[in-house]
Amino acid sequence: MLDIQTLRKDLDAVTARLAHRSFALDAAAFQALEAERKAVQTRTEDLQAKKNRYAKEFGFAKSKGEPTDGIAGRIYGEGVNPDAVLKQSEEELKGIQARMSEFLLSVPNVPHESVPVGKSADDNVEVRKVGTPKKFDFPARDHVDIGEGLKGLDFDTAAKIAGARFTLMKGPIARLHRALAQFMLDTHTTEHGYTEVYTPYLVNADSMRGTGQLPKFEQDLFAVQHNDSKMYLIPTAEVPVTNIVRDVIVPIEELPLKFVCHTPCFRSEAGSYGRDTRGMIRQHQFDKVELVQIIHPEYSYEGLDQLTGHAEAILKKLELPFRTVTLCTGDMGFSAAKTYDIEVWLPGQNAYREISSCSNFEGFQARRMQARYRDDKGKPQTVHTLNGSGLAVGRTLVAVLENYQRADGNVDVPTVLQAYMGGLKVIEPPKI
Repeated sequence: MLDIQTLRKDLDAVTARLAHRSFALDAAAFQALEAERKAVQTRTEDLQAKKNRYAKEFGFAKSKGEPTDGIAGRIYGEGVNPDAVLKQSEEELKGIQARMSEFLLSVPNVPHESVPVGKSADDNVEVRKVGTPKKFDFPARDHVDIGEGLKGLDFDTAAKIAGARFTLMKGPIARLHRALAQFMLDTHTTEHGYTEVYTPYLVNADSMRGTGQLPKFEQDLFAVQHNDSKMYLIPTAEVPVTNIVRDVIVPIEELPLKFVCHTPCFRSEAGSYGRDTRGMIRQHQFDKVELVQIIHPEYSYEGLDQLTGHAEAILKKLELPFRTVTLCTGDMGFSAAKTYDIEVWLPGQNAYREISSCSNFEGFQARRMQARYRDDKGKPQTVHTLNGSGLAVGRTLVAVLENYQRADGNVDVPTVLQAYMGGLKVIEPPKI
C-alpha cells in the first residue's frame, strides 16, 4: 500500500500521478477519514495523558497519606468513568484506522517518475531488441500444429480431464518442458546468485493480501475452503516467496535477498474469455521460474535492471529473439512502480509476445507485509521488493517449438538444452 505520510504531505501530487494510471483517487474521502482520525486520536491521547496524570497524583497522595477522593473528578470531570471513556475512544480510533487501511488497499502504486505516461500497451516504449527473427523457407507453423504433429501436445485429452485452457504434454515435449525449468533454475542459482526455494502452492489470505492480489483480484484466483478459512492456489510464486519476509525485520547485512522458485501457477483469467484461447499462451495452469529480490531502497532500481538482465540471459542462451519494453502508466500492474516486459518472438504468430514481467514494487508490498530492515540508527525501515519471471516455462516451450521448427515437422533442440534432454538433438514423432 502507499505510504500514508506521502498522502498526508502531498495529496494533490499523488492524486495527479495516479490519474496517469486512470485511477481516480477519492481525495475527499481520504481527507474526511484523516479529519476524523485526527479528532479521535487527539481525544484519545488527551485521555491517556489525563490517565497518566491521575496515576501520578493518586500515587503521590497515597504515599503522603493524603485523601485521594476527588482526584478523578478534578482531572476527568465529575461522573466520568475514565477507563470506560478511554476504552471507547481507543476502539473508535481502531475502527477508523481499519477503514483507512481498507481505503488504502484499493489504491494502486504510484508510477515511478521514469515510467512513460500512456493509456495502453500501444504506448509502451521499447528499450532494446536482441536477435533477429529467423526467416523460414516454408510456412511457419504455430506451437499447436507443431506439438500435435509430434504427438507431444494433447489439448483434447486435457479438456476431457479438466476442461478448457489446460495442456497434456507427452514424451520428448514433456521432457523439454522439464528441461527448460531445470536449465533456468541452474542458470539463476549458479550464475546469478539466487537461492532456490520450494514453497507451498496453497497460501492464506494474508499472503495474497501482502503481495497485492487481494482484495482487488479475488475473481482471478482459484480458492478452496479449508476448515473455517479460504486457501488460494498461487497465481505466481511471487506470492509465497515474497511472503517469506512478511512480519520480518531483515538484518541489513543480509540484503539483498535473492530467491528463485519453480512452481505451477493457477489463474482463472476471469474476464479474458476469447483472448489467446488457442494453445498454451493463456492457461489456467502453467509453470514459471520466478525471481524475487528483497532489497535496500537505495539500490532497488539498480536491482530491477539486474533482475531484468537475468531473465533476458535465459533467452540469449536459448538464442531466441526478443525485445524489452518499459510499460506505460496505463499498462502496469496494480502493485508495480515500474515494469519491464520481455517479449519473445513467436514465428507462428509473427509477433513478439510477453514471456516475462520484471517489476519494482518499491515499498508497496512491504508495507502490507510489514517487511523491514533496521537503518544505521536502529530504526525499522521498509524494504523494497522486486520480482520477475525468469521465465514462464510454457511460453518458453512455445518459443522453442516455433523458432526451432523444421520443414519436416521436427524440432531441433537448442544446444544448451541437449544435456538436459539426454543428448537428444531433434524431437521427432514417436515411431509406431
